[in-house]
Amino acid sequence: MPVTPSPAPRPGYPAQLLAVSKQALAQLVRTPSHSRRAEAARKLARHSLWLSAAGAALVIVLMVAFDQTEIQLMPARGTPSLWPIRILTDFGKDEYLLSVLGAALVVLALVAAGLHGPRRALLLGLGTRLQFVFLSIAVSAFVAEILKYIVGRGRPFVGGKANPFNFVPFEGTGAYASLPSGHAVAAFALAFAVSALWPRLRVFMFTYAIVILLTRLVLVAHHPSDVVAGALIGTVGAMAVRYWFAARRLGFAIRADGTIVPLAGAVSGRLKRVAHGASAP
Repeated sequence: MPVTPSPAPRPGYPAQLLAVSKQALAQLVRTPSHSRRAEAARKLARHSLWLSAAGAALVIVLMVAFDQTEIQLMPARGTPSLWPIRILTDFGKDEYLLSVLGAALVVLALVAAGLHGPRRALLLGLGTRLQFVFLSIAVSAFVAEILKYIVGRGRPFVGGKANPFNFVPFEGTGAYASLPSGHAVAAFALAFAVSALWPRLRVFMFTYAIVILLTRLVLVAHHPSDVVAGALIGTVGAMAVRYWFAARRLGFAIRADGTIVPLAGAVSGRLKRVAHGASAP
């Protein structure tokens, strides 16, 4: 009677977790493979150039004509009645956003390592999208920190008066880290990233980003030109990260004209298939 070979033992949980983690990291640095990535790169360069030119012009106009007037109209820094604004503004702090997203990625990896088949594929697809959102904020915030150090713009009333041209380049302290606004960078990077993945959330996400921007002005933490510069950097940074993912066929597709679009229904379609399989007799 022939002996049936026993199936190879399935790797244990630690090995599965290591494999999931390595796969998640490896996909980010693999060679770009999308045939239309050149068209997407040209469109990204064109849009980034126009956005940067328009944004820089607006920053200069605000700096010259509006910054000083606006900050003098705001309530005094530390006004007790502004405590709700101080709570609200923290929802745009890059450290908090990255901590939440990072924790979500860790939990997702821990759960996915214990699953197999369609359920693991579903979670890994969601994980790819969370990686995109995380990196959109992280890359934009990194660029912003470099610019803060180089520019060295004083925050409103640093030095004792409302001087929008108080610059000490390479000063490196928080008092001279006004341009760009880090909260605006993180909020607009998050808004763009989430909207790029789930376009129906666009209005909600950009409303959130504008609210965060306004809290920075009311708290006299930044000049208007600072938050506009932050919004620009966050948006362009997230656009660049989106191209990186699309060129590797991660979460996005590229149309013939170079337009980058989300892979519609990729996660929801898997979810429906998983649910159908679970309910099948």
